[in-house]
Amino acid sequence: METLKQYDDITQRIESENKFLLYVMANGCSVCHADQPRVEKLVNQLEIPAAQIIVNDIPEAAGQLSLFTAPVVILFNNGREFHRQARIIDFDQLERSMEQLKMSY
Repeated sequence: METLKQYDDITQRIESENKFLLYVMANGCSVCHADQPRVEKLVNQLEIPAAQIIVNDIPEAAGQLSLFTAPVVILFNNGREFHRQARIIDFDQLERSMEQLKMSY
């Protein structure tokens, strides 16, 4: 999963991809680093374009995307937020939402 470094890169990916997953991590967050491989596995399995950010490196993203904790998983469908989970990620629900997104149109 690609790591984005600038807020403009995030908005460009959200706007250019029909389906997109953004995984938000924070420095020093052990849960973020533990969950990342599981999220990446789902992304690869379901073939949904994805990227990750470290929110400490892009403070603008925290304000613009309402990121108050980490980790956060946000699914976008045609530039609009489709699904969001924060802090405690329910991987069964995430997988269902990703499958639903993949099957849309």
